[in-house]
Amino acid sequence: MDATVVQCGYSYHTTSTHRGDRSLGLPAFLIRLQTEGRSDVFTDGKNIRMEAGDLLLLPPGATYELRIGDHALNQRSMASPAISGDFYLFCLGAWVESWWMRIGKPTIVHLAVHDTLLSLWRHLIVEKCRVKEDNQELTSFLLGALCLCLERAMKEIDPESSRPYAATRMRQYIVENAYLNFKVEDVAKHVGMSVSRATHYFKQYYGLTMMQYLANVRLDRAVDRMKYTTQTLEQIAADCGFGSYTHFFNTFKEKFGLSPTEFRNREAELP
Repeated sequence: MDATVVQCGYSYHTTSTHRGDRSLGLPAFLIRLQTEGRSDVFTDGKNIRMEAGDLLLLPPGATYELRIGDHALNQRSMASPAISGDFYLFCLGAWVESWWMRIGKPTIVHLAVHDTLLSLWRHLIVEKCRVKEDNQELTSFLLGALCLCLERAMKEIDPESSRPYAATRMRQYIVENAYLNFKVEDVAKHVGMSVSRATHYFKQYYGLTMMQYLANVRLDRAVDRMKYTTQTLEQIAADCGFGSYTHFFNTFKEKFGLSPTEFRNREAELP
């Protein structure tokens, strides 16, 4: 399979950041998924505001400049913190080129993000970091699986997809508002359904209640920060939407069988 991961990772920023050079073309395909907060991307003469759930796809040769917390571009209040989280990867290969042509070469797409998709991305990051192992074949297939999951996610935002569009919109609402306190009634209102009908629809297509799904979204984001940032557990609990550290502790231990501290210590010991 001719698909090569040049670089991949997870980025989280709480201060203003400026990366890239709009005068230079990218050396590889860039796939970047905004998972938290917002950022601005300047590419080929236009500025794109990236919100949570936005997928950026740029081909080799495209210009790219990333700005986070740039008040001149974003016109934000100077008191507003710069918060941005994203998964990114640079890749090359004939298979990637074929996939790129098949999906229609979009620049930005707003997705209802899959748990499977993020799990694949995390796995790809781990494998890419295994510098002492010859795992090119595995990373190539993981990249292919990730691209296919992204393609499926793009199709699912189409009202004509096999999954009811209302179910996709409900999940999208939950993912985008995971840091906020909201009720099932708010989700149902967002798609114009009664609470009972919305609850039935969501459970039918995702196998979880809305609140169970919300807890998983919050936990997944907390795990990313625990692995890839130096934030304290208390900060992570607050930023990921848990009302208190006690709530975070109990929810985390129920799902993973470890306390947040035990989990973080175990991850730190892994090679």
